[in-house]
Amino acid sequence: MSDAILTLSDLTSGYGSASVVRDVSLDIKQGEILAVLGKNGMGKSTLLKTIMGFVSPFSGQVILRDKDVTQAPPHMMARSGVAHIPQENTLFPDLSVEDNLRLGVNSDRLFRQRLPTIEPLFPRILERMKQRAGTLSGGEQKMLLMCRGLISHPRLMLIDEITEGLQPAMVDRMAEVLVRARDDLGISVLLVEQHLDFALSIANRFMILKLGEIVDQGVVDSQVTSDQLSAHLAV
Repeated sequence: MSDAILTLSDLTSGYGSASVVRDVSLDIKQGEILAVLGKNGMGKSTLLKTIMGFVSPFSGQVILRDKDVTQAPPHMMARSGVAHIPQENTLFPDLSVEDNLRLGVNSDRLFRQRLPTIEPLFPRILERMKQRAGTLSGGEQKMLLMCRGLISHPRLMLIDEITEGLQPAMVDRMAEVLVRARDDLGISVLLVEQHLDFALSIANRFMILKLGEIVDQGVVDSQVTSDQLSAHLAV
């Protein structure tokens, strides 16, 4: 039995007849953050959507805790403990903050039980439970998306460009939340990011995706700097 929570084996996917992700193999262990880096249009978001079941793979396998979920639909992936935080805003703007959060759980009992676990992470959001989600600032909406993922108590989070458009203070806060989710809650994270300093400040490992293929990967340590990796993201 593997100790990986997620394993991809030669995964290829795309749209129509066009391959966007090509022969990607990786694994993520419980309680680690793997950062997927690369320029726009390199297949990073498609990779997450393929894992989650929004895009059907052409070939290869997706293994979740030793179970083949290659063809599993998104709702089954969610029930299996995978939370997807997409780049696009998927909040319901006319619903309250509370109602958006409730979408992350399937009962009032679980909602009441789990709310205290996210309250220390985003206290300002929870002060606005009755406020319409669409009236929150951009950064607060990102926080709400993260809260909705965390309240589902996932084992794995697929997070796509969470820092896009955020002020530096909010980026720092996101880093704190993800480190806490990993270290205190044991959540594994597959993080798609272009903000190199942010990614390298929290990730255990990194991989570079270029034209849908892994072109570099390694362990994040004191020897790895954003300057060394920035060439892969240069326009």
